[in-house]
Amino acid sequence: MSNLQFDPEVSRQIESVYTTPDVIEQRRVVRTALALRPGDRVLDVGVGPGLLAAEMAEEVGSGGRVCGIDISDSMLAIARTRAQVPDGPTIELVHADAGRIPHGTESFDVVVSTQVFEYLNDVPGALNEIRRVLRPAGRVVLLDTDWGSIVWRSTDDTRMSRVLTAFEEHLEDPHLPRTLGDALDKAGFTVTHQQVVPMLNTGYDARTYSAGLIDIVEAFVPGRAKVTEQEATAWADDLRGLGDSYFFSLNRYLFVASAL
Repeated sequence: MSNLQFDPEVSRQIESVYTTPDVIEQRRVVRTALALRPGDRVLDVGVGPGLLAAEMAEEVGSGGRVCGIDISDSMLAIARTRAQVPDGPTIELVHADAGRIPHGTESFDVVVSTQVFEYLNDVPGALNEIRRVLRPAGRVVLLDTDWGSIVWRSTDDTRMSRVLTAFEEHLEDPHLPRTLGDALDKAGFTVTHQQVVPMLNTGYDARTYSAGLIDIVEAFVPGRAKVTEQEATAWADDLRGLGDSYFFSLNRYLFVASAL
């Protein structure tokens, strides 16, 4: 598991980032790939603040089921504030990790996991668990980032490179999408769709994904890859001061696969 601790402060920061237009659009893309129908049974692995789970509950309706698991108690606490969905099922939330899902065999029609697998130290084990809880021909939708795709303008490219190298320490595999297709195949899935989901922020705006990411990176990197607290602060101040010259781009990758 990663070095990033999802304590109450980080969890609130992530919730804020997940309410930006960038991530709202990302959830729309994910829900399109999920293609949920009334009555579907869905598991969200790494439910986070529960925003996607609440949207899925609306789509499956009162006859469906939405469950979420997460290893962070503070994330689950936030998700519980969204557990009651009008005209939808009560979202069932449990503290658990992806390698040991607390649900029975063939319990779900669909499993979704966004921005989670790059944090796992046992991707094959988690995929095997997902396959176990899926019904035959059930679907899994995974979304993860390749952090090698990041383009982030700075007035000091050397410092930017060191900060990003330090930030990669919060992940088990910062380049997971490059091998995720093979991992799905080995776990007994057939990949039916792949798609790039880009993030693009031009001009500094506090209500964007990358602006929120600046706060998280600035807090995480001091003491890693020889980045000092003063350097992290200077890095963050530099980006916030770029104004209209600000530029950020990052690619996430969506995989849809069926259980054989």
